[in-house]
Amino acid sequence: MTADSSRTLTGNHWGAGISETRNGKLVAVHPHPNDPNPSEINRNIASSLNGRARVLRPAIRRGWLEGSGTRGRDSFVEVSWDDALDLVAAELTRVRGSYGNTAIYAGSYGWSSAGRFHHAQSQLKRFLNGQGGFVRSEGNYSYNAALVLMPHIVGPFRTHVAQATRWPVVAKHSDLVVMFGGMATRNTQVSDGGVARHRMMDNLKACAEAGVKFVNFSPLRTDAADEIGAEWVPPKPGTDTAVMMGLAHTLLAEGLQDTQFLDRYTVGFYKLAAYLKGETDGVVKSADWAASLSGVPAERVTSLAREMAAGRTMITCAAALQRADYGEQPLWMTVTLAAMLGQIGLPGGGYTVGYGVNANIGNIERPFRWGTLPQGKNPVSDFIPVAMISDMLLNPGSEYQYNGEARVFPDIRMIWWAGGNPFHHHQDLRRLHQAFQRPETVIVNELNWTATARHADIVLPVAAPQERTDFGGGKSDNALVPMPANAAPPGEARIEFDIYADLARRMGHADQFTDGLDRDGWLRRIWAQTQEAALASGEQLPDWEAFINGDVVELRDPSPQQVFMADFRNDPDANPLPTPSGRIEIFSEQIASLGLDDCYGHPTWFAPRDYSAGTHPLFLLSGQPGTRLHSQLDNGDYSLSRKVQGREPVLIHPEDASARGIVDGDVVELFNDRGRCLAGARVTPHILKGCIFLWTGAWYDPDYDAPQERDRHGNPNALTHDLRTSSLTQSPASHSTTVDLRRFEGEVPELTVHDQPKFEEVSRSVIQNKLRGKDDQ
Repeated sequence: MTADSSRTLTGNHWGAGISETRNGKLVAVHPHPNDPNPSEINRNIASSLNGRARVLRPAIRRGWLEGSGTRGRDSFVEVSWDDALDLVAAELTRVRGSYGNTAIYAGSYGWSSAGRFHHAQSQLKRFLNGQGGFVRSEGNYSYNAALVLMPHIVGPFRTHVAQATRWPVVAKHSDLVVMFGGMATRNTQVSDGGVARHRMMDNLKACAEAGVKFVNFSPLRTDAADEIGAEWVPPKPGTDTAVMMGLAHTLLAEGLQDTQFLDRYTVGFYKLAAYLKGETDGVVKSADWAASLSGVPAERVTSLAREMAAGRTMITCAAALQRADYGEQPLWMTVTLAAMLGQIGLPGGGYTVGYGVNANIGNIERPFRWGTLPQGKNPVSDFIPVAMISDMLLNPGSEYQYNGEARVFPDIRMIWWAGGNPFHHHQDLRRLHQAFQRPETVIVNELNWTATARHADIVLPVAAPQERTDFGGGKSDNALVPMPANAAPPGEARIEFDIYADLARRMGHADQFTDGLDRDGWLRRIWAQTQEAALASGEQLPDWEAFINGDVVELRDPSPQQVFMADFRNDPDANPLPTPSGRIEIFSEQIASLGLDDCYGHPTWFAPRDYSAGTHPLFLLSGQPGTRLHSQLDNGDYSLSRKVQGREPVLIHPEDASARGIVDGDVVELFNDRGRCLAGARVTPHILKGCIFLWTGAWYDPDYDAPQERDRHGNPNALTHDLRTSSLTQSPASHSTTVDLRRFEGEVPELTVHDQPKFEEVSRSVIQNKLRGKDDQ
């Protein structure tokens, strides 16, 4: 290290790292030496934060100032912070006065910073709760169907994820792990809030070395790590429920089900049994039936059912399976199949939904809850299911069903987004673009000029995690990570707490937001809360100064031999499940009573809706990339290094590529009736013929002059439908999408989203008129 160079600790959702700073500028983030399998996503940080797309000054959409234009297409006007905050304060006052707080929607969905204090959602929600509240979202895009469905049949999903059987227990006791949807280790780079040690790969290797056999039911072979030597059994997308039913029917037909377990620990199995045998609908759900739908050979379904019954079997269901048409059904059948085997609650047996969705599930847990910034109480009770933002904006006042309730969409006039990117995670982005035209005002806090920032009226430039002091603590990790500021925010970017404090002063509620504390005071308060929780659990933490200037603090593992639902199995009367019966509900009277036509009282086979399209023969799969967390830092060096001619790579089977004259490295156009996007061809035999796989997270870059406003970059949500899984959970169903593709002919268009938008100037009177509530035409 030279005199003008330094190294300090930092933390992210993908792990702890060592930041290198030269002359006050962040130049690199290196792996932490104690991490056995560090993520390379850290390579994106310095290049993205110093990149061309960084938001450097407050900016206002010109069309909004002048009462014209289109969000997503307009130029921007850079203004002073005083003007920007005056406009925000004026708009908040106007919307609240004219329509009430139920006209304000604070989406703020996303991973944001891993820091405990500078958490974007918490900061924004604390501020808005002090201003009368806002309409919120409920659930998430990742596993919303499980959040709503599982309490009806087994209990709260978030609690059960934390209680997942540990992988060392699987290594010791399991004979077989059957993975529906695979278990992609690329997902295990990340964990919400952070991860100090990446344990998953070592634990999986230990299972393989112990002789555990893995079966990977996924159209993508690499959804299982090479190191575990999994058998690849690729089903047609959307047919995992049918395969599970074929397995269940085989168990039933051959008398291999555990009747004693079913009678003691479940309710409603015999109604499902009648359905499996075809007594209720005339369709026997046999192995042959499953094979006809899935393409999995009937003999393999039959032989696997026998293997599962013959030994200790763990059944896993990837979170991705529920993000498809009728995504509740594979979840319900996972539980049902495990119940038929009778191994729930035994070491190495039973099921887990969500193994591999992050770095820590089944690997580690936190021993106590960390301190956090209190958000206060939201005076507004209204909410929408998280994936219904386009529906809400386009259909104010319309009725919809959700978890047995009849609800009505609010009439939203203002959106404020912080810490997320809806133009990454939402479906049917052309529809979302249309929906975003309806609100009167959109405010976005952002690091970079993403598509979401370009759809805003007021863009507030904010500091990155490496540009502010905080500490990290994963929601499911056993470590606390110091996060001292590594560099100053560039340009006029500011720390969000300071932005809200200034706004609160303008609104006359400064003390309500700050509670009389500055940033340092809040950090010390939250750390003191964490110290108190540690002492209550028998741990002692250093004081703030020693911690923030020190290294990662690792704590004990609270339950290293954890077995999911062991207490329930040992005594279901003393430890009933929080379901209406206290048992596993293979048939749910509660759900059946709702009379839904897309989610019955027991697991049911429904054919995916896009199957009937016919004209688009390829199934579009999409998932978390290995090069970034969702869309975060997509313009970073590591993310860019894996693109093809600047486009996101799409995996294509050799026969599908050959039939279309496509070779590896070509730019291709994906298309269907909803949209188009460009991508870079990667031809591989590891994808099932008839399927293509496009990674999520490429910043949406629509060309409004091209057919169907074609995305230049490769965002799969330019193509996905915006229908829900069912009226029970109203979850996203983006994985049920069919497309076609062709080699792109002609000059490949330049990307624009990794640069800044067009800036213009306006007269001072335009801004003053807006502040006075007048549009200068």
